[in-house]
Amino acid sequence: MKTKILPNIFISVGVLFALTRLLAAGTIITFDVPGSSTGPFQGTHGNAISPQGTITGTFDSNGNHGFVRARDGTFITFDVPGAGTGPFHGTYAFSINPTETITGFYVDASGLAHGYVRASNGAITTFDVPSAGTDPGQGTLAFNINPAGAIAGYYLDASNVFHGFVRALNGAITTFDAPGAGTGPFQGTLSGGVDCLNPGGVIAGTVQDSSNVNHGFVRDANGTITTFDPPGSQGTFSGGINPAGVIMGVYLDANIVFHSILRDANGAITTFDVPGAGTGPFQGTLAQGMSVPGTITGNYVDSSNVNHGFVRGKDGGLTTFDVPGAGTDVGQGTFPSVPNPAGVIVGSVQDSSNAFHGFLRTP
Repeated sequence: MKTKILPNIFISVGVLFALTRLLAAGTIITFDVPGSSTGPFQGTHGNAISPQGTITGTFDSNGNHGFVRARDGTFITFDVPGAGTGPFHGTYAFSINPTETITGFYVDASGLAHGYVRASNGAITTFDVPSAGTDPGQGTLAFNINPAGAIAGYYLDASNVFHGFVRALNGAITTFDAPGAGTGPFQGTLSGGVDCLNPGGVIAGTVQDSSNVNHGFVRDANGTITTFDPPGSQGTFSGGINPAGVIMGVYLDANIVFHSILRDANGAITTFDVPGAGTGPFQGTLAQGMSVPGTITGNYVDSSNVNHGFVRGKDGGLTTFDVPGAGTDVGQGTFPSVPNPAGVIVGSVQDSSNAFHGFLRTP
């Protein structure tokens, strides 16, 4: 039975060893938003970085709040009006585009999610998909904004089924479902991560079918949706997509091990693994973000279930790294998010006390 989780070219581990380059470790700094909580599983999460080097993300302090970190290291914090202040409530910032417009979602005091867009001058506009559910735990979740200001995400309806949406710059919202999407609770269509919508309006995401199996999908700008899986996949999860239409993501094999994938615009799929990645259940290589030139970042889980960062160049060369202060116990370590076009990476690091801190890595 397949496991529920979030022309093909395969590259073996041996070939990857041959391709791996000994690159410089890069310069890494960590940061915390002033006032951020420091308890276990609290702290600062760096989620996205603009071409100019401005970072956005979320931090904990009596609820969740958004932040903007300028290149000089100064912070602006913000809350969407109406955001709740309890645990798991508040403002979540996930994506920033070249105009430094930010999108994400906020959770109100009742536990309902709503989308928002924050302009570079701080003005905030909120929105809801009209068919989104209105019970606690339902609502509208925005994740990615492209250079033109279009936003992609998904919503949970009144029956707890997921559906995708794209919101144009003028506020018009289009909803969609991938072929084969399940219609049971917590099944359906989910857009990808913080870079799932490219400048041409193409969306990458994941669809969960009626058997609770996940498949990747790509939706072109005209609305045509194609689903895909690498051979042997027990669950495929699309992440980012670049301007050329190349999609990165992950899949689970029959042993419940993660492997990363690249799918080109013609549908050809390449898989890759970071040397040192574990081969046990829920270990392996997890791509998380992709830059415009095609650099991929992510984390791999080793045989001790510790997380480490990696960078994969467009040529396939791999570099691994750990943020100073990263914890070395089970589940701790380094969690890169996305790189900008210059290859500067933002992410989060979990320390030995299980607190999170943001980090910035320059090549």
